[in-house]
Amino acid sequence: MTRLKLAASLLALLTAAPALAQTTSPAVSVAGATAPTAQGGANAVALLRDPTHPAKSVIAVNAKLGGLEFYGLDGQRITAVPGGEIYAVDTREDGPRALVVALDRQAGRLRLFARDYASGAIAAVDARPLQLGYSGEGVCLHRSGRDGALYAFALGGEGQLDQWLLYPTADGKLDGRVVRRLHLSSEAKFCVADDASGALYVAQEAVGVWRYDADPEADPVPTIVDINRLGHLAGEVAGLALINGGKGADYLIAANAEAGDYNVYDRSAGDRFIGAFKVETNGAPAIQEPSGLFGVRAPIGERLPAGGLLIADDRNVGANSKILSWADIAASMKLALGQDTPSVEPSKVALVQATMETQPVAHDGDAADDPAIWVHPTTPAKSAVIATDKKGGMLVYDLSGKQLQYLPDGKMNNVDLRDGFKLGGKAVTLIAASDRTHKAIALYTIDPETRLLTSVADGVQASGLSDPYGLCMHRDRKGDMSVFVSDPDGLVRQYSLTATANGKVRAKAVRDLKFDTQTEGCVADDETGALYIAEEDVALWKLGADARSGPARKAIARVADNPALKDDLEGVGLYIQPKGKGYLILSSQGNNTYAVFRREGDNAYVGSFAVTANGDTDVDGISETDGLDVSSASLGAGLEMGAFVAQDGRNISPPEAQNFKLVPWSKISAKLGLP
Repeated sequence: MTRLKLAASLLALLTAAPALAQTTSPAVSVAGATAPTAQGGANAVALLRDPTHPAKSVIAVNAKLGGLEFYGLDGQRITAVPGGEIYAVDTREDGPRALVVALDRQAGRLRLFARDYASGAIAAVDARPLQLGYSGEGVCLHRSGRDGALYAFALGGEGQLDQWLLYPTADGKLDGRVVRRLHLSSEAKFCVADDASGALYVAQEAVGVWRYDADPEADPVPTIVDINRLGHLAGEVAGLALINGGKGADYLIAANAEAGDYNVYDRSAGDRFIGAFKVETNGAPAIQEPSGLFGVRAPIGERLPAGGLLIADDRNVGANSKILSWADIAASMKLALGQDTPSVEPSKVALVQATMETQPVAHDGDAADDPAIWVHPTTPAKSAVIATDKKGGMLVYDLSGKQLQYLPDGKMNNVDLRDGFKLGGKAVTLIAASDRTHKAIALYTIDPETRLLTSVADGVQASGLSDPYGLCMHRDRKGDMSVFVSDPDGLVRQYSLTATANGKVRAKAVRDLKFDTQTEGCVADDETGALYIAEEDVALWKLGADARSGPARKAIARVADNPALKDDLEGVGLYIQPKGKGYLILSSQGNNTYAVFRREGDNAYVGSFAVTANGDTDVDGISETDGLDVSSASLGAGLEMGAFVAQDGRNISPPEAQNFKLVPWSKISAKLGLP
């Protein structure tokens, strides 16, 4: 988080209301309690709600060295499951069963259990020990509303915040992989995630409560919800819970232990603090040591028609869990109850998985940028991905992702290629790249046998631009080639490419196009003569690619008008089919999706897809994409319909430098229902 964003968050928080200044908190009575745990200690609780028979729901309480204990809604112990030193617990529905994750501090691992709703049987379902590498402090689950993937967030005493993807194995168990690693500045014990919105809340002991995006491919920038001492928290938070009754009745609850209160925040109003309540019996605190919360906004039997709030009471003697009626809490604070388990509109984004990823580029940070697919003239499986490292040079990868070549020729930003360029008496594939080091156009050919690049520029081909940025190539119907190069000031310049007598290539400026703001991604349709340019914050434009076409343009899609698009608009690719048909693919970087438009007619919007993590192969998803390319040519077995390749701006699993990932077009076509 930048200092500017942090300062803005703190200012908004501190000006929202005076620190810790509020009227007396209303008191709420306990509606029920579990029996004390067998071996003492209770610092986490979760409700395994039976969706068919809510009155048969059970409560899971961690009993530390006693493992997990299960209780009925009447508070009586049903059974216990050994599991080391259980220190945190969370649960999610999973068809006919409830899945439970528990943090075993003794073994430094996550344990996974399932309870069958019908039989009540409980079994371990972890396919192998999921070792954290540290003892751990807390855990919470999240099921993605976009793709249904199940994640576990594990918290550590030194600020660790690891996101695990939990995925099914062939034998019906669950395995896991770390797909994102964040790091807080100090210890955190409690977290809670909202499946509907994808918000993750984390209580950092020495600071306060933060909100993150739970999507592993999202920008890992936290937003502060409340802060210790300066906000509405008297000290460290002793538990977090969510009560989601839909818009206008969606709340975050934080145990403000040192003040003896439970703070309530309105999630429908940007997590605004709206008050607090106490839990008392005959005027005295009913809970001595709150140490974990769990909220449910759905009926749980006759006594809890609007759901409830469970609080683990880790008192020295008689540690147990208390049950509060959410209807009672809402009435005491004059809060809207909302609706039972509000429905969530399913995502319309098609989801696919990458089957290949390249070796990471050699430079850290924002380095990998743009790929181009080169199709081998006789052996499709020997095709290659040519790509840029904008901190160093040019790269060539085979279709397994292995790096074949690296040329440290300068800060190369974008790359494109065209077959059939006449050079030295034969037809070659000409490759062009925007060279930011020399403010020039780099030019190469590729050897079909070795798949290695050779520079063919007739000296430095100066662009005359302030910073050569975006780039794409065009071959007209006569076979003449040109290249378009943009700079960050909105200027796009077209250059003709011609061969010299000594077997080199020269570039000559022939047309200037001016846009109001920065452009980068572009692609030319050689068959139709159309040029598509993405103005990052504005629109995808269609122009004429011929140098004599002039500046006339038409907006194919505007960021402001298409809810599927979120700036920046970045890479653009063209999937070519016969008779002028096919698809345009556009990187919608702001929401980590790719918008698909028809190639023909008015370029109608077809739909969007996203690339998500593949737990079986350990290939993570793609996010924050700059450049992309797509080809309809066969690239060998499994890629008969071509492929989509994109830069991954956050190569998170494992955390490495950026790279490029490949998705068979057949998978995209099937998910979007494309002919």
